[in-house]
Amino acid sequence: MTSAATSAASPAVRRRREAGATLVEVLVAVLVLSIGLLGVAGAQLASLRNNHSAWLRSEATLRAYDILDRMRANRERALAGDYDIALGAAAPAGTSIAAVDLQEWRQALARLPHGDGAIARAVNGTQTLFTVTVQWDDSRGALPAQQFVTVGEL
Repeated sequence: MTSAATSAASPAVRRRREAGATLVEVLVAVLVLSIGLLGVAGAQLASLRNNHSAWLRSEATLRAYDILDRMRANRERALAGDYDIALGAAAPAGTSIAAVDLQEWRQALARLPHGDGAIARAVNGTQTLFTVTVQWDDSRGALPAQQFVTVGEL
């Protein structure tokens, strides 16, 4: 009798032992899925950060070429040094074309995070070169400021 009772009870005992197996499989699947979704979210965050950095660099490039174009339009005053300005210096007051150009340039640079700019004039014989530097903070305070530097001749 014991052998017949054991063989009849055997499938029921087996079902009780396997009853939690599907729940464990579902939990493992949810864990794997959540790790995958966290990876996708991390990739999306890195993409957004890199896209923002590229936009800031494009904006800095645009601002540097903007002031060079303004200087070409007012070449005489640029060659006289009216556009020379250092990093951290305030835009000159006044209503001359050079002063207004620098005021508007500084306002445009202020749209960049900690945006600043400088223009340095260097005379080399008959050639006058202008070095335009645009500086901004792309790291949210974790790294040194980024700079875009271009040199132009009027």
